[in-house]
Amino acid sequence: MTRILYLHGFASSPASSKAQFFRDRLERAGARVEIPALDGGDFERLTVTGQFAVIERTARGEPVSLIGSSLGGYLAALYAARHPETARVVMLAPAFDLARRWAERLAPEAMEAWRRSGTMEVFHYGDKCRRKLAYDFYEDGARYPAYPDFTQPALIFHGAQDDVVPASASREFAAAHSNARLEVLDSGHDLLDALDYIAPKVIEFFTAPARNQAP
Repeated sequence: MTRILYLHGFASSPASSKAQFFRDRLERAGARVEIPALDGGDFERLTVTGQFAVIERTARGEPVSLIGSSLGGYLAALYAARHPETARVVMLAPAFDLARRWAERLAPEAMEAWRRSGTMEVFHYGDKCRRKLAYDFYEDGARYPAYPDFTQPALIFHGAQDDVVPASASREFAAAHSNARLEVLDSGHDLLDALDYIAPKVIEFFTAPARNQAP
């Protein structure tokens, strides 16, 4: 099985329960799994560009498969689009259209306050406390495509009750990409109650012969 990189979500860490769940299941299936800390040790200055650089350093230009959650799912799509040696991609509630969704979730006054001060506080799920995040995160994210275009086989799981990134985002991506297969589940954004259902499908997807991967 090709090396697999697990890309955690926003304000999360390699120690997240979901990351460790998939590491355990995939390694039991014979995979080699790596979970890089995407903030590079500096969450306040987190950007898409910086996280992308962490993924590139971890992959070292070698063929890898990717599984990403939320922002990590978006990063997986972005990496696959720029690295054709990427073998396969699994996305869990991918945060497509990143910058627009941030602008929509925050009131215009909050966006302006963030821009003026240069930072705002957000809850960091990995550290279980509030941490500062620079406005560069938004400005940098706006430079990247809302829906990265890649051709590698892809499997997407999205919760129908997702109130962070609506399932319609994944439906839009899947409708435009014949290489992607989407399952919308009766779950929320974190998909935690669906992991036992998702895991066998992910293992099968990563281990199936390449000629059978395209949905």
